[in-house]
Amino acid sequence: MPPSSTTTVAASFTAIFLLLTTSSASPASRPRPFKKIYAFGDSYTDTGNTASASGPNAFTYVSNLPYGRTFFHHPTNRYSDGRLVIDFVAESLSLPYVPPYHNRKADTSFGVNYAVAGSTAIPYGFFVKNNLTLDIQPQTLQTQLAWFSKTLEGHKCKNTKSTPNECKAVFGDALIWVGEIGANDYAYTVGSSVQSKTIQQLAIRSVTGFLEALLNKGAKYVVVEGLPTTGCLTLSMALASESDRDDMGCVGSLNKQSYDHNTILQTKIQDLRKKYPQTVIVYADYWNAYRSVIKNAPRLGFKELYKVCCGSGGSPYNFDILATCGSQSSSSCQDPGQYINWDGVHLTEAMNKVVYESFLKGGFTHPPFGYVLSSKESSG
Repeated sequence: MPPSSTTTVAASFTAIFLLLTTSSASPASRPRPFKKIYAFGDSYTDTGNTASASGPNAFTYVSNLPYGRTFFHHPTNRYSDGRLVIDFVAESLSLPYVPPYHNRKADTSFGVNYAVAGSTAIPYGFFVKNNLTLDIQPQTLQTQLAWFSKTLEGHKCKNTKSTPNECKAVFGDALIWVGEIGANDYAYTVGSSVQSKTIQQLAIRSVTGFLEALLNKGAKYVVVEGLPTTGCLTLSMALASESDRDDMGCVGSLNKQSYDHNTILQTKIQDLRKKYPQTVIVYADYWNAYRSVIKNAPRLGFKELYKVCCGSGGSPYNFDILATCGSQSSSSCQDPGQYINWDGVHLTEAMNKVVYESFLKGGFTHPPFGYVLSSKESSG
């Protein structure tokens, strides 16, 4: 049967992207479709805003080896053994790694990363009201938006109505990357009286409001990641009942929670596309990208789907919440590339690379990422 028109279009967009990113020219000489990246999110996107003293309580050793050992060969305050999805995105666009907002000495001419490990989508006041502030990161998506607004003020861009030329100069060549955000909101309320449905409603409302604020400021090209399969993280596997499993072998109730969250989020994104027809908003399907890795793990080189590379406690997961990666009793595996999970919540560089490829080169962004590039090219 001949391919559908949708399949053909998607393939052509992917071909455009591959042509741009696999050129024989050196990265420095390749044309840059975007001149800068502004990134937001939590620990999956944070490139150094969170030092160990202020990060997630169970993962306090991110400033020490073996974090960062695989690629950087030293800790960078990234929650992985190496690069994150956003790092691979920057590489593919021939841009430097996006520096963290808190690094005041960094060159920000190519963008800024505002993501904070442990960050929530819901404002911190909600957790205060519900007495859930113990070990919770107070910096939220709203904090990141405030930081971004300060950056824009430095470019004399307040909003597109009052400073149209300045804002056009900022956003015309900028890719806005909104990493996954919201998983912490659910995690922080486990065991409390707060219902999952409440978190779903408040988190999605917050993310939607955040996206609309970006669009009102002038954002033109936006990628929004959904939640991953949170039930496949080692922490979830270790704490949940073994009777709560799905066809991936992961915690079924948590994966359904994330899936339902993403379904509603996609509806809100579609509404924003209609309201802002001059923008390109891409949904990055983290949930199905992760599922695809689980289902095709041997072919992708992964031998351990749930066991952590860096941790303690032995079989089956090598995970102890009281002795996580970097602690005195922990150790790390010889080949992180064979593992999906790095420390129990965060992923290995190898997994991050596969997820990046699923987003930018595979079929797990809607519309395909190549559509962003072709839109950017046609707009000049």
